[in-house]
Amino acid sequence: MERLFASTVDSATGKTLQTPKRHPSLVIYSIGGSRHQKTPDEHDLQVLHRINSMALPIDVPRMEIPPMHMTHERARMDYSGITHIHHFFLPRALHSIAALWRKASAETDARLREMLLFFVEQALWTASLLNRYRPTGFSQVNQYMTGVYYVASQHAECSPWYILDGKLGRLPKTFQAFGAHQAGAGVTTGSVASLPLADRSIDYIFTDPPFGENIYYADLNFLVESWHRVTTDAKPEAIIDRFKKKALPEYQHLMQRCFAEYYRVLKPGRWMTVVFSNSKAAVWNAIQVALQQAGFVVAEVTALDKVQGSYRQVTSTTAVKQDLVISAYKPNGGLEDRFNQRGPTVDSAWDFVQTHLKQLPAVKVTSGYPQELLNIVERDPRRIYDRMASWFIRHGTMVPISTPEFLTELPVRFRETDGMVFLPEQLVEYEKARARIPLIKQAELFVSDERSAIDWLSNFLRKRPSTRSEIHPEYIPQIGSAKRKGEIIPELDQLLEDNFIQYDGTGVVPSQIHSYLSTNHKDQRSLDKSNPALVAKAKDRWYVPDPNKAQDLEKKREKTLLKEFETYKAFTGRKLKESRLEVLRAGFRAAWANKDYTTIISVANKLPEETLQEDEKLLLWYDQALTRSEEK
Repeated sequence: MERLFASTVDSATGKTLQTPKRHPSLVIYSIGGSRHQKTPDEHDLQVLHRINSMALPIDVPRMEIPPMHMTHERARMDYSGITHIHHFFLPRALHSIAALWRKASAETDARLREMLLFFVEQALWTASLLNRYRPTGFSQVNQYMTGVYYVASQHAECSPWYILDGKLGRLPKTFQAFGAHQAGAGVTTGSVASLPLADRSIDYIFTDPPFGENIYYADLNFLVESWHRVTTDAKPEAIIDRFKKKALPEYQHLMQRCFAEYYRVLKPGRWMTVVFSNSKAAVWNAIQVALQQAGFVVAEVTALDKVQGSYRQVTSTTAVKQDLVISAYKPNGGLEDRFNQRGPTVDSAWDFVQTHLKQLPAVKVTSGYPQELLNIVERDPRRIYDRMASWFIRHGTMVPISTPEFLTELPVRFRETDGMVFLPEQLVEYEKARARIPLIKQAELFVSDERSAIDWLSNFLRKRPSTRSEIHPEYIPQIGSAKRKGEIIPELDQLLEDNFIQYDGTGVVPSQIHSYLSTNHKDQRSLDKSNPALVAKAKDRWYVPDPNKAQDLEKKREKTLLKEFETYKAFTGRKLKESRLEVLRAGFRAAWANKDYTTIISVANKLPEETLQEDEKLLLWYDQALTRSEEK
């Protein structure tokens, strides 16, 4: 059907408006507590006509709605004839709200005036055209859609007393409890990027920042703020807003400014909790990189079950159903002082690991019955290396120890069990818990890129050294649907060749294979490692090399990756449609060590946006390379 429009002249602007034609169709009223309804009669229409002909009240804000995502892109308010704030209201509602606002503003007692204005502003959304009509049996109050400007085809125009009567009873009771007394709390409004606090003055920070582009706070505040004649400056607002030319990099840098200010005011060795919820890996990485760039070290990421989900969590199939809680700490002053004295040395790396392990929980258990010990992801050797490397990169220095050297030395310096690294006293606590709760719940490993494919194969072959024909049917289902778009994962044969060792039947059977066969095959028990029967059973099996041989393999693999990275550097097209993440990481790592920031930036500009933004390591190197290039 064609939508009917009516042409009217706006008395405030003098311009002709095209508004959807509206016709009053139902009057709902009550007498003595009984609810009734009727079709509008001639008298009702005459009253509306008289109100429509009245001049616009002087108290009404008449400002034009500035271009915003929520009013000019996601929802086109001009299609509903709304280009200025006063267009959000039909004439009767506009006169009513204006009269209430005028009365509240005229109050001479400042505290009472603020309470009354707060009271009246509660009616603004319901009194506007955003309030939808619901069938008989529903309250007509607060029937607007939350989180969006939406004008429905059927509007419920509510009387002010119908909207505010219940609030009038509740509000005085609330304010009566607020007596004049001294309190140990302060409230401030403004930008987190500029806090009115002294350096190192805060013991703990809990922050619930904007989650990318989930909610457009400034846009949604505009309707109420316009009545106060004070609107939010949206320029520094930390959200993703394409309409304001704020993409993910801008969001990350805005968040980084806020986290840097948190870092400034927090005492050394103290903690910050960040609540976060977004289904996009790119936004999650932006938050993590912003935290690390500010100087924080992430110690734990857990789920926060708030029991009652938000509107989007309840209604959207794509929304993350639980918020994540990031626990991050500001390194103590001693670590920073020692780093400044020693510089980027191997001793500084182990000093960081020692300090970092102290901050991690020794034991985590499930809340259900029976209880299970949880695998603590942050204690994974590779995760610890990543945290250490990020710390050095954030300080603008090269990482002083390679991955294979680090992974070889780590179990010598610390205690490792169940794939986790502990300090000696932490291991005692963990083993006590393990004796009490023997079940260990391992974190699920999803194959989405080359690194996770290698990790999956390592886990598999560590438990069960196998031939290629035995590995293949187990491996292929893991990689099916999880692969990222544009990500090249090498074939199984190449992954095995580059990262593992195959026993060819010459010499004694490696201990990794011997241990597996003697444990799982009765006929292989008690056989010498050179026994022909054992050799025949072990031949062609792939296994995880011991740390010394792993270093040689890693160096060989790194050389191959850097050779392939040269083809990315030489690529002259617009964008690399496909790339290997491990090649990019190796290339960026080598370029960073050589202070070749131009190469990092050049190759990054050839990558699809999601490739760069969905990998925390690449994003950190790129962001630091940009910073270093600007400083030159």
